[in-house]
Amino acid sequence: MITPGIQALGDGAVARVLTAVAAFDAFTNDNDPYGEHDCAIVPVNDIQVLFKIDYYDRDLVYHSPDPGDPAVTQRIMVVMLASEY
Repeated sequence: MITPGIQALGDGAVARVLTAVAAFDAFTNDNDPYGEHDCAIVPVNDIQVLFKIDYYDRDLVYHSPDPGDPAVTQRIMVVMLASEY
């Protein structure tokens, strides 16, 4: 999912943002202390973009009882401007 702030950047910028998020792999102990790789801030040109992955049950109602088990987990990524968080 993308937020209204990302959508307002226009199609070209949205494509650049999503490409940057997909390529991000610079997780460290400082920005990912639990090793979950589920949230980061990615600079895209002069824009600070934040992505966050949440773990829901299969019905998308509650948090997943076991985020590591795909049989009971549905993951949702939200890509937003860092200022929207």
